[in-house]
Amino acid sequence: MASDIIFHGGPVFIGEGRPLDGRAVVVRDGRIAAVLPESELGDVSDAEVVDLGGALLAPGFQDAHIHPVGGGIELLQCNLTDAESAEETVALVRAYAEANPDEEWILGGGWGMDHYPGGNPPRRLLDEAAGGRPVLLQSRDHHSTWASTAAIERAGITAETPDPDDGRIVREADGYPAGTFHEGAGDLFASVRPATSDDLAYRGLLRAQEELIPLGITGWQDAMVGAHVAGIADPLGAYERAIEEGTLQVHVVGAQWWVRDGGIDQVQRMIARRDDAARRHPGRRLDLGTTKIMVDGVAENQTAAMLTPYRDDSGHDTCNHGLSFIDPDRLRGYVTALDAAGQQVHMHALGDRAVREALDALQEARDVNGDTDGRHHLAHIQVVAEGDVPRFAELGAIANVQALWATHEDQLDDLTLPYLQDGQVARQYPFGDLDRAGARFAAGSDWPVSTADPIAAIHIAVNRSVPDSDRAPLGGAHQRLSLETALAAYTSGSAYVNRRDDDTGRIREGYLANLVVLDPNPFAVPASEIHRTRVSSTWIEGRPVYTRKDTR
Repeated sequence: MASDIIFHGGPVFIGEGRPLDGRAVVVRDGRIAAVLPESELGDVSDAEVVDLGGALLAPGFQDAHIHPVGGGIELLQCNLTDAESAEETVALVRAYAEANPDEEWILGGGWGMDHYPGGNPPRRLLDEAAGGRPVLLQSRDHHSTWASTAAIERAGITAETPDPDDGRIVREADGYPAGTFHEGAGDLFASVRPATSDDLAYRGLLRAQEELIPLGITGWQDAMVGAHVAGIADPLGAYERAIEEGTLQVHVVGAQWWVRDGGIDQVQRMIARRDDAARRHPGRRLDLGTTKIMVDGVAENQTAAMLTPYRDDSGHDTCNHGLSFIDPDRLRGYVTALDAAGQQVHMHALGDRAVREALDALQEARDVNGDTDGRHHLAHIQVVAEGDVPRFAELGAIANVQALWATHEDQLDDLTLPYLQDGQVARQYPFGDLDRAGARFAAGSDWPVSTADPIAAIHIAVNRSVPDSDRAPLGGAHQRLSLETALAAYTSGSAYVNRRDDDTGRIREGYLANLVVLDPNPFAVPASEIHRTRVSSTWIEGRPVYTRKDTR
């Protein structure tokens, strides 16, 4: 029998409120056996003692909206996330092509829309960099695809190919595709894009764990399971294999992907898959009790569903209000049916019209089914109308925030705000308003769209600006969250969304010892210095699964 592990010598964040001082945490057999004053410890000679040295002990982070397998695969392919300009992006593509001459297709992603005029990179840059090979690269937000001429030709896309209902082809003067395909237009390559092998998906999952566990992440909600969409592989097989081989270290909730035109028959198929997973994985390592619905797109390519029209380059109103990917009447029916079946609904809702349509769907579900404790959540919520803010608490709708985005940065300032109506800057990511109205928070990263580092996101949640910025807080200082609220969102808040709040997300007797040690203690530094905090160690079920090499 393993000896007890005792953490002492630092404050303890239990999952809410201010950290507790002078406490020790005792871990036994993978669970928290006690949280008690250090003065009551007694004889510890037979225990493994971890001296925190003033660092903060907290519950392990849980990411409530992430794409780990796709992110891991991108790290193994043509990875463009480190590029800071169009020139650097093209250089990375060229270097990858030269290093992998036998790959027929070049696949990958991570290019930034803010590096190209209008957010639309041209095909000719890929033609030159890849020597004429077919290339398909996802944007960082995975809402746009950049294609070479060879890829366009293989897919049979021409000037006569119409835009799909849920997407847009950027075109040259003669109508021929220019190289950028937004939203559902990227699916036009589905018949020719090489399939992701099961082995590559599995290696992607393992690579993702290598990336995420050192960030203190001990569990997550995968926001797209059960489908191959926008070049991201279906991760379900990889999770199943990892469980069988004992390599899945974290606990996972998989949000089953709702096919937009698939109809209500999907409900029963999802319930069957959920129940089958529960029977085969009784240890709760994998839970499929969530459904992911895309309500709209993103603001930078003007597909986020807005109550008011987008403006053009001259500041004039257009006829474009963005896209509702699912008819609102049908959305209400789908959500009501899923709620009645005990299936959580995880909705991508970015524009204010999409947020309203999602909340309306939850209202109808409650009217029909009563309060089912569905723990439904809306992810991204970039723009929320003032009148809809109190509805989150009223409906029990959880605000699943990607706080890293709640700051001035090039993609927002150049590709989004100039095309929105006056006053919309004040409605960007209104976390403070939601907090004052009593909304619950969960937190996620949407990795590989942006970094998965919870500390980087928490810094921006508290400051509403990037480190060392002299810009005013996005939306005003009143939209900031307290450090307690932001840290709770990434721990107990996400555990609540993941329906793991009975044994994770808090430091409490009987809970799993999924823990993270943070140094310096973010509560002990100025808010502007939170970003300096690093993960010293990550623990899963009482086992140290990561230790920083330079930790003291």
